[in-house]
Amino acid sequence: MERFDVNTCNKVGEWLRKEVKKIVIIPHVNPDGDAIGSSLGLNDVFINAGFDSCVIVPNDYPNYLGWLGAKDVPFVYEQGIERCNKLIDQADALFYLDFNDIKRLGKLEAHIRSVSKTVVLIDHHPTPEIKADYMFSDTNVSSTAELVYDFVDALGMLEHLSKIGANALLTGIIADTGSFSHNASRPSMYKIVSELIDKGAEKEKINEALFNNFSEKRMRLLGFCLSEKMEVYPEFKTALIWLSAEELKRFDFHSGDTEGFVNYPLSIKGIVFSAFFMEKNNQIKISFRSKGSFATNDFCGAHFHGGGHRNASGGESLLPMAEALSLFRSLLPQYSERLEEDC
Repeated sequence: MERFDVNTCNKVGEWLRKEVKKIVIIPHVNPDGDAIGSSLGLNDVFINAGFDSCVIVPNDYPNYLGWLGAKDVPFVYEQGIERCNKLIDQADALFYLDFNDIKRLGKLEAHIRSVSKTVVLIDHHPTPEIKADYMFSDTNVSSTAELVYDFVDALGMLEHLSKIGANALLTGIIADTGSFSHNASRPSMYKIVSELIDKGAEKEKINEALFNNFSEKRMRLLGFCLSEKMEVYPEFKTALIWLSAEELKRFDFHSGDTEGFVNYPLSIKGIVFSAFFMEKNNQIKISFRSKGSFATNDFCGAHFHGGGHRNASGGESLLPMAEALSLFRSLLPQYSERLEEDC
């Protein structure tokens, strides 16, 4: 593909054929639809091509993604540390997918830093910090899943992509575009979607799993957030939702239950910036979304130890919830002119 340097792709292809037998694919901590989808899609190709390949996720992932992949795939690092460390130690190659900094590996970070392996990075986040032997990074694509498809195509390995892998990759694309509602204007992406469907990907089933597969308690939690925990600051074109650990417990929170909550305030007329603060494991997890040109990744990187894309990013705070919220509110006047530009 044109976005990949031909010489680099040829080198990777030759290296895979001559030197690689065992592969470990690793996405970021708290893996979402794109992280899981891109990893399982690439794993499907490698397994069908004859490699001894597996996926290791740093921690557990949402239940609604559990139907993807083959049986017992992926492995969860926190649920089998010794086994996963052995797989990493024995690997000829590590593929990092959908993250740009080793710090995004949670408890897996320490072991990854202790090993020396050939590393391939495939990612669509800006300013990668990882020192990879081979890097395929493009911030213009919809998702890492889209980038994986082009990577596989560039290596001439699409014949090894089965229905399992096609479902996984299409899940990644749909998840990261909100079912084609944002970052989805490139015609080449729709060509890939068409080709994935030709390979058996089930678009309707994926949409059901991603957007219509939640528990009653999750729906009540969403209603609680919108009616009781949403703060709107029209003078700054901003909205905020926050949840305490106690409130999560009240609604029997499970991983993935708050996925997409940060997007809801953006449907309010005039709101261009949305934030979601959640208290979990003695720290505050934060998600930011925006419309237009307001750079959430710059805001997040400057104040909340994170980053991501212009319109979608995430960070954290070790401050108590009240102080973290107070900091966020106090920052808004500094950004009022930039937020006004997108009104």
